[in-house]
Amino acid sequence: MITEVSAVSFRQNLGEMLNQVQYRNDSIVIKKDGKPVAALVDAELFARIRRMQERFDALSSRIGEAYASVPVEDGLAEIEAAVAAERKRG
Repeated sequence: MITEVSAVSFRQNLGEMLNQVQYRNDSIVIKKDGKPVAALVDAELFARIRRMQERFDALSSRIGEAYASVPVEDGLAEIEAAVAAERKRG
C-alpha cells in the first residue's frame, strides 16, 4: 500500500511510519506544498531499485557506445521511423 503524507505529518509520526514500512512493506510518499518530494520504502525494495538502476545505466552505456559513431540526425531519424511504424501498427 502507498500512503501519501505531508512533511509535517511525516515528521510528527516518524516512528509509526517506519513501522508501517518495515512490518507491512508499505511505502510512504512525502509531500511538501502538495508536491511529492521523497518516498520511504523498505530496504529490500530500495536494494532492488538500485540494482535495476545499475542494470539500466550499464545497458544505456552499452547502447551509447554502440551508436557513438552514428550521427545524431541519423539516430533521431531512425527513432522517428520506428515510432511511426509502431503507431501505424497499433
